[in-house]
Amino acid sequence: MTEVLAIIPARGGSKEIPRKNISKLGNKPLLYYTVNAAKKSNLITRSIISTDNNEISKIAKKIGIEVIKRPKKIAGEKSLVETAMKHVLNYLKKKENYIPDVVVLLQITSPFRNEKHIDEALKIFFTKKLDSVFSGNNAHVFVWEEKEGLVFPKNHNPQKRIRRQESKKYLENGAISITKIKSFEKSNSRVSGKTGIYIMPEIFSIEIDTKLDLILANEVLKIIKKNEK
Repeated sequence: MTEVLAIIPARGGSKEIPRKNISKLGNKPLLYYTVNAAKKSNLITRSIISTDNNEISKIAKKIGIEVIKRPKKIAGEKSLVETAMKHVLNYLKKKENYIPDVVVLLQITSPFRNEKHIDEALKIFFTKKLDSVFSGNNAHVFVWEEKEGLVFPKNHNPQKRIRRQESKKYLENGAISITKIKSFEKSNSRVSGKTGIYIMPEIFSIEIDTKLDLILANEVLKIIKKNEK
């Protein structure tokens, strides 16, 4: 059986939204939505939250997910998510001799990604025999770069603008990152090697980083719930 481990990072600190990972979305803490999606997935075999915060730990355990305490030294504002992933993997290897085949990174700031999205992304990963898969959206944006007071096109030709349907450029939405454990150990990156993309509907791709994002997410949640009826 293929061991698929979901790692959900949940730092306690957040400048933009205090206690962000347990702030309320609808009538539930933000982390609930990601934990619930991981638990409902048919392909994830184990799920763990990595946190430095006791309040987050208590809420996560109450919801019904394993928690591994993250040291404060790797839970700062500038700490990389990959560092937290490595800590979880090293902890499990040392304590249990547990080594998963695949790691799925699920970030709490993407609450509308659900178990269907996770399983569809994993199916792409397995079917195409990839090293990594990330979730994203079509990026129909025209980027300009400034040099010496002037701006120049970075990703397009202004004389040959393409339509949205023709764009083959993508933005990561931060909701799902999947990687082989061997690829992660080699690259120390959530995405490396032979990489594919899982394209998610935009309404499910909202990332919550600011107070405005949280306000908008509460409105989107109402729309999603209404459509589910």
